[in-house]
Amino acid sequence: MAARELSPIDVYTLLPKTNCKLCGEENCMAFATKIVNRVVALELCQPLLEERHASNLAKLQEILRPPVKEIILGTGKRAVRIGGKLVMYRHQFAYFNPTAIAVDISDEGSDEEIEQRISKVESLFYDYIGQRLKLDMIALRCTSNDAKRFGATAKRVAERTELPIMLCSLNPDILEAALVIMGKARPLIYAATSDNWKEMADLALMYRCPIVVSAPGDLTMLASLSATLLEYGVEDIVLDPGTFPGEGIGQTVDNFTMLRRAACEEGNKVLAFPLMATPISVWSQKGEIPEIVKWKEAYLMSMLITRYADLMVVNSLDGWVILPNLVLRQNLYTDPRKPVAVDAGLRVFGSPDLASPLLCTTNFALTYYTVASDIEAGGISCFLIVIDTEGISVESSVAGRKLTADKVAEAIRTFKASEKVNHKKLIIPGRAARLSGEIEEATGWEVLVGPMDSSGIPKFLQEKWKP
Repeated sequence: MAARELSPIDVYTLLPKTNCKLCGEENCMAFATKIVNRVVALELCQPLLEERHASNLAKLQEILRPPVKEIILGTGKRAVRIGGKLVMYRHQFAYFNPTAIAVDISDEGSDEEIEQRISKVESLFYDYIGQRLKLDMIALRCTSNDAKRFGATAKRVAERTELPIMLCSLNPDILEAALVIMGKARPLIYAATSDNWKEMADLALMYRCPIVVSAPGDLTMLASLSATLLEYGVEDIVLDPGTFPGEGIGQTVDNFTMLRRAACEEGNKVLAFPLMATPISVWSQKGEIPEIVKWKEAYLMSMLITRYADLMVVNSLDGWVILPNLVLRQNLYTDPRKPVAVDAGLRVFGSPDLASPLLCTTNFALTYYTVASDIEAGGISCFLIVIDTEGISVESSVAGRKLTADKVAEAIRTFKASEKVNHKKLIIPGRAARLSGEIEEATGWEVLVGPMDSSGIPKFLQEKWKP
């Protein structure tokens, strides 16, 4: 049942209805509502885990199962979850498990080259409105066609990183040389085809690893292979419909769209698996300068992040290729039902003293990090009260009464602002100017209306701040 069709009543009727509050909610209906919204885990209902409720637990697990299966790659803290999609379009509900980006490494590289490439993957990150954006996996490709060399390279890579690894070869014997070494780390096997599916399926079952099924450009064959592996006993499958750069981009996007529609809207169990894209395929085109190829890889990444790819393999590690796509991915996978917020509290910038300025803002992440960045850029020592406005920006929170004089007064008391400064002056955002009189009445503090934009804070303090 799709998330948008599932109601709290559907879940509530199968719960024990004890209202025991062990889950942290006031009653079972409140818990059912959060289950439907995917805010809490079903396993938090302790009575439901008892043997007498086993039948209802199974029914709940079935109706809550996402149309696209969630698959875990790797183990431990850095394991990656792909798939788990509930809806085809983000505005219908929300997307879960951001597209995993794997960077390729060839087994023909020297130890130094492999070390450098892993180091670049590990160190490439970007702090974006309080969230660290980074790469997720290593795709180890066998280009040597040498089982012994591939196994040795897999060992070196596994020793240098805890990132999940995808082992890439169409030769089962070559893959097994690496699986013997790192099979317990749950690598992703690439790939089962119409020619080698049985041997590949045996490896997946033996080492309990997820496997990619590949049939570039042939969705009928892809579905047939998936059905065959399911019947054979393989459960964790990733689908590779092929990624065709250049004139094949239209076909690529169409194939990804049809596969996701089959899973989310048609309930096709054979195709209800994560989708894999290979923007790295642009490097197979010869005769173009590297910068043009990288540009093509960048835009192909962006197209397929927005068109249902759950995993992709890339080659370039240039910031201008990777970072825009990391930001795009983060924006797409931010839950549209709730704003991105930071914790309320009192922040300290620089080395303030009792005479330093005291400012306030809302806890909308973009607002907070913009204000914080402008304060730090100006080299200002001050205190900043972050007020809980449910993650809404200044102007909207004032209009929607999420930022009020009473909330400001409560924040001043809660965070003990009067103990941090020996004055009673509060600088509020210019877009909250209409609240200045109310805040003065509610707090007893003198209110200074700051600039409309936080970039004006340094100049404002230089001209207006007189402790």
